[in-house]
Amino acid sequence: MRRARWSVATLAAASLLLAGCGGGDDKPADTTPESQGTTAGSTFASTWPLTGLPVPEGEDSAQAHPVMVAKIDNSGSEPQAGLGKADLVVEELVEGGITRLAAMFYSQLPAEAGPMRSMRFSDIGIVKPTGGDIVTSGAAPITTKRITGAGITFFAEGARGFSRDSGRHAPYNLMADLAEVAKADKTDTARPADYLHWGAVDEKFSGRPARTFSATFSGSHTSRWKYAGDHYELLDGNAPKGDTFQPDTVLVLRVRTSIAPYKDPAGNPVPETHFTGKGEALVFHGGQVVRGTWDKPGLDAVPTISTKAGEVLIPAGHVWIELVPVDGGDVTFK
Repeated sequence: MRRARWSVATLAAASLLLAGCGGGDDKPADTTPESQGTTAGSTFASTWPLTGLPVPEGEDSAQAHPVMVAKIDNSGSEPQAGLGKADLVVEELVEGGITRLAAMFYSQLPAEAGPMRSMRFSDIGIVKPTGGDIVTSGAAPITTKRITGAGITFFAEGARGFSRDSGRHAPYNLMADLAEVAKADKTDTARPADYLHWGAVDEKFSGRPARTFSATFSGSHTSRWKYAGDHYELLDGNAPKGDTFQPDTVLVLRVRTSIAPYKDPAGNPVPETHFTGKGEALVFHGGQVVRGTWDKPGLDAVPTISTKAGEVLIPAGHVWIELVPVDGGDVTFK
């Protein structure tokens, strides 16, 4: 069955009426946008799957390795490394109210990424759509069992490409050469499916003005963003200058969370993010925001963003996804 996909440009009338989380109660108008003539779930071999950006002439979008998803610390204990080469980044809640990053690398693999940290149940719904591998410091036995049971390969300390940086303090000193780690996966690879439904690089985007916004995960952590003219800047990020991830679009998806059936070594309860089902979505792009809903019917499905006018195509480029809990989280913008 063919399903129409709508250009963001055609959503202007509806999106201007959409309120942000801290805004009014106006409802989107019902409009009938023009079809783009493509099919949902389509992939294009001339574009990168995690950004939708065109592949340089003479290169192939199918790499000789799977997507490598690095679990990178986000506590601020040590500077992050390698984020500047990521294609897409997902921020998720972990124990203690802090967050961790699932940084996805495909078009290029940095020689140093980290600090590497442990996996969570939450990573299944994040990683599964890529068909990729997780690069991690390890995990609790119950998590390892569930990750492998989901058919996801992971590489942890002791595997090829991992090392300890003597200039950092443990446990925030485990780093990974992702090009070396990728060599350990001998399985046949093919171009992954597109992680989001991409529009053009210059996709028109009309919404409510929003040049700054905050995504609150808990009472302990808020990610604050500013639109810097052609990209977004994370005001309280942990990456050094010259190695920051500068997204063109930030997706804030409100998600359901629960408590996993185990505790961390310090005895803290471990939250699990459920990246399936439906929820509220805010798409920040070009200093504006469009509010709608996200829908991800299964762990291996890619999320679809839509308003009453139809599906929203994400402008091709680098994307940061904030998985903000419905309970205990918040989103504000101005």
